[in-house]
Amino acid sequence: MRERLRQKRLLLAPGVYDALTALLAEQAGFEALYLSGASIAYTRLGRSDIGLVTASEVADTLTNIRERVSLPIIVDADTGFGNALNVIRTVKMFERAGASAIQLEDQLAPKRCGHLEGKSLIGATEMVGKLRAALDTRQTALIVARTDAVAVEGLERALERATLYAEAGADVLFIEALRSVEEMEKAVALFGGKIPLLANMVEGGKTPALNAAQLEAIGYSIAIFPGGTVRSVTFGLQEYFSLLQRDGGTAAARARMLDFDGLNQTIGTPELLKLGKKYEA
Repeated sequence: MRERLRQKRLLLAPGVYDALTALLAEQAGFEALYLSGASIAYTRLGRSDIGLVTASEVADTLTNIRERVSLPIIVDADTGFGNALNVIRTVKMFERAGASAIQLEDQLAPKRCGHLEGKSLIGATEMVGKLRAALDTRQTALIVARTDAVAVEGLERALERATLYAEAGADVLFIEALRSVEEMEKAVALFGGKIPLLANMVEGGKTPALNAAQLEAIGYSIAIFPGGTVRSVTFGLQEYFSLLQRDGGTAAARARMLDFDGLNQTIGTPELLKLGKKYEA
């Protein structure tokens, strides 16, 4: 992943939340994945992104994904799940589970979604210490430093924090919830060419929803669409369950779903059964 970021092409990483969504993204031809903590909360807990997900739940999800796909995975580690000592444990745990990059943010725990109101921050000095702990601990994973200061302290203070995080040695900067293209361009003007910048595209969020070509033209290196997958799946399942409840069957939905054989082909059942036969004798 480090080598890929040296290229000028923007790296587009869709959000995933389990092995199936990761497999489908890999089959679609993406170069990297983003394991979204928010999407784990949505799908595993049926709850909001307000700091309820634990480090072990993320690591368990990551382990299942890594066993199934080989793509680089950027992992949302929230606040590191505690102080600098917790960050050390989190980085070790996530690297063992297969993280290619680990994202840490400067919110006060329990955190909340970067596009929700009411966020609180830890001090910049404490965040620098947490980043140093992560950098001292990591073996190969990139460390992504995220600041949520735009919504709490304003753009200028967010850029000051980002500068401190870059100086601490972060590999990638993630300035969350920029509110306009002009603010995005200002961030790129300050950091572009010095350190890769990550853009977070949230449908209906505070940042303008741009496509990969537009973000690349501004100067971003990575674009994540962390929640688009679960929002799409939720929309489709609402329709499916509505039709099943109405009709008592799935005939009206079959044009928009895989049949039994189609799903098994997608997840590789024939290959798995063939492998099993190798050991039957």
